[in-house]
Amino acid sequence: MDAFDFTPDTGGLVLVDKPLTWTSFDVVGKLRGAMRIAAGRKIKVGHAGTLDPLASGLLILAYGPFTKKLPLITGAEKTYTGTITLGSTTPSYDLETPTEPGGPWEHLDEAAIRAAFARFVGTIEQRPPNYSAKRFEGERAYFLARDSERAHLVEMKPVSVVVSALDVTAIRGNEVDFEVHVSKGTYIRSLAHDIGQVLGCGAHLSALRRTRIGDYDVQNAYTPAEWSERIAPYTKDRVINRTID
Repeated sequence: MDAFDFTPDTGGLVLVDKPLTWTSFDVVGKLRGAMRIAAGRKIKVGHAGTLDPLASGLLILAYGPFTKKLPLITGAEKTYTGTITLGSTTPSYDLETPTEPGGPWEHLDEAAIRAAFARFVGTIEQRPPNYSAKRFEGERAYFLARDSERAHLVEMKPVSVVVSALDVTAIRGNEVDFEVHVSKGTYIRSLAHDIGQVLGCGAHLSALRRTRIGDYDVQNAYTPAEWSERIAPYTKDRVINRTID
C-alpha cells in the first residue's frame, strides 16, 4: 500500500472500492468508526455520491474539514462498466427485484444492438426508476414502489442528463457489456431499461461497476477493510504520544 497520512484536523479524501452488496452508508459507517477510534473523538465523514448495493466500485469519501470540498466532486462526470441482460425486465430495472419475461432477443444482431446503444449518446430525457431515492410527492420513490397499494401512483418525471460516451465492449448471447460516461444524476438502470424498450425485447441491468469520478480512478482506491488497516496504526500512535506526554 502507498503512504497514507491520517490528519483529522485538516481532513482529506478517501477513495473506496465499494464491495458488492455493501450500501454506501455501510462504508461510511465502517470508516467513520475506524477514524473515531484512531482520533479518539468523533470525525465527520461524508461522500460524493452513493452507489447502489448491487453496484461495486469507486466511492469517494471525505473526512474532517475536507468534507466542505465534496460538492466540487459530486458534479463531476462518472464512468461505469457493466452488463445489460436482454429479454427480461425487472420493476427496479436491476436485480433488486425479480426478473419478468420480456420479448425475444435471439434475432438481434450486433449491428442492431450497437445502433440501439448509439441512440442514447448526447443529452437525453431519462425517467428515473420508481425504485430510486428520488422523491415523489414528498416521499422517497422506493418506499411507494414497495407499497403494493400505492405503487401504481408513482410516475417519475423525466429529467435531462448527458451521456458523453456509451460503448458496447462485448456481446455474449443476451448479455451485453458496456462502458458509459455520464453526467450527475444519470441512472444506468434506466439506461438499460430504455435500451431494452428500443430493441423491443426488454432488458435490465445485471452488473455495474463505477470506475471513475472526474479525475479519480478506482485503481487508486482501497476496500473498506484495507482502509481500516491503514487507519488503525494511528490509534497506537495516539496512545503512545499520550503516554509520553
